[in-house]
Amino acid sequence: MKKLKNINPKLSAVGALVVLVLLLELVVRLFAIPAWLLPAPSEVLDVLWQSRAVLWHHSQRTVGEAALGLGLAAALGIGVGIATAQSKVLRPILYPLLVISQTIPLLVLAPLLAVWLGFGLAPKLIVVVLACFFPVALDTVVGLEGADREMIRLVESMGADRGQVFWLVKLPQAWPAIFGGLRVAASYCVTAAVVAEWMGSDRGLGIYLLSSAHAFKTASVFAGISIIVLASLFFFALVEATGKLAPPREE
Repeated sequence: MKKLKNINPKLSAVGALVVLVLLLELVVRLFAIPAWLLPAPSEVLDVLWQSRAVLWHHSQRTVGEAALGLGLAAALGIGVGIATAQSKVLRPILYPLLVISQTIPLLVLAPLLAVWLGFGLAPKLIVVVLACFFPVALDTVVGLEGADREMIRLVESMGADRGQVFWLVKLPQAWPAIFGGLRVAASYCVTAAVVAEWMGSDRGLGIYLLSSAHAFKTASVFAGISIIVLASLFFFALVEATGKLAPPREE
């Protein structure tokens, strides 16, 4: 039992995934499921290799949109979160807007953005920002408002002003919450870019998925989904690694 507890959770997850893929391969082969209905993992891997140039061509656009949108959402979310938490005047104005931003159905908004702004980069960035903005802003507010009150009173008793309290106490203690929101946003950004591309684009994984689905190339659809999953995991891991560089929370 002790040996099992010492197994790296990430290796366990990879092992479970490998077992699942092998079981799926066995089921597809054993029951002779047609490829257009459910392709075997080996067929998906074959498509990934044979279509690597096409997938790379489309992935560059989608990953670029996701990265830029995530960066904008992070900057905007942290900025709005700080303003909401720090200002008693802005809070009753901004906090409802944070909630409203999550009630907007992106599948409805994306076509309107294409009509208003065309089929360029701008409407896709707006969709990604809207999808990623809320968790960053909300967790920033939660992190700042959850700062240790005793520590705040201590530094205030030593003559610290509002700005010093923010930089010395609130922000350092809010970093874990902020990066929690960034991790959630990182898991959304690629999917949001794909959804935006469905509404109109000449290139991207969204277009690749649509064209493959319309042609009943199910293996190609799964290949595109695999790239989306890998790209999302990359952004998540990047945020996770960056979060470890943040200053530790002082107790």
